[in-house]
Amino acid sequence: MTRVDLLAFGPHPDDIEIGLAGTIAVHTAAGFRVGLCDLTRGELGSNGTPEEREAEAEAARVVIGADWRVNLHWPDGGIMGGDTQLASAVRLIRACRPRTIAIPYWNDRHPDHRAASEVLTLAAFRSGLRRFTTEGGGGADWRADWLCYYFINDSIPPSLAIDVSSQYDRKRQALACHRTQFTPAGSGSVETRLTSPRFAQLIESRDAHLGALTGVAFAEGLVVREPMLRPHLIKDWRAAPARAGDL
Repeated sequence: MTRVDLLAFGPHPDDIEIGLAGTIAVHTAAGFRVGLCDLTRGELGSNGTPEEREAEAEAARVVIGADWRVNLHWPDGGIMGGDTQLASAVRLIRACRPRTIAIPYWNDRHPDHRAASEVLTLAAFRSGLRRFTTEGGGGADWRADWLCYYFINDSIPPSLAIDVSSQYDRKRQALACHRTQFTPAGSGSVETRLTSPRFAQLIESRDAHLGALTGVAFAEGLVVREPMLRPHLIKDWRAAPARAGDL
């Protein structure tokens, strides 16, 4: 398992793409290393087999440039946060030692998303405890610099916004990789909230709205629970004008 700068977790194989594909693409384009982890195979989904969804997820990974993607094979609909599930998430965090961890926002309409947020918040914390051990090893304790939460369904005013305008086409392409989930229902599939064209419109309009609020074309929002320490209030200290007496 190679080390990464950013580790993103998703409850199902398409969730990371919905809320964070643009941000991931921005980071990989800038040379940062990114790892992706799906908790379940999405086997309870109305459309697509687990094998199809795994292939779609891998195709999306290639599009947004992540270094690797793994699946923890937790049961879909069974994210309960027991010792086994918690330990597997902690082992992954300790193995790849990310600087930042991104997980789903805690208040989401989908029960799996809410449960995943709670379990992963605990995993990120326990990973940093020297005396918290897991069977099978996983490496020394590790605490990421930042734990942030991305939006899948529900959202609130974010703590920060990432300008994803330059990479938004890659987000569209990554979502399109999940053909079984987002393609309008046809033979062998059923109509769901995701297959409606309105769902894709909802994602893009949310990103466009946040972009408009921040002065760019598209932006993805994230929430943090802890204050983000900054060295100063100036956007770029190197651009500070010379003052009288400085020369």
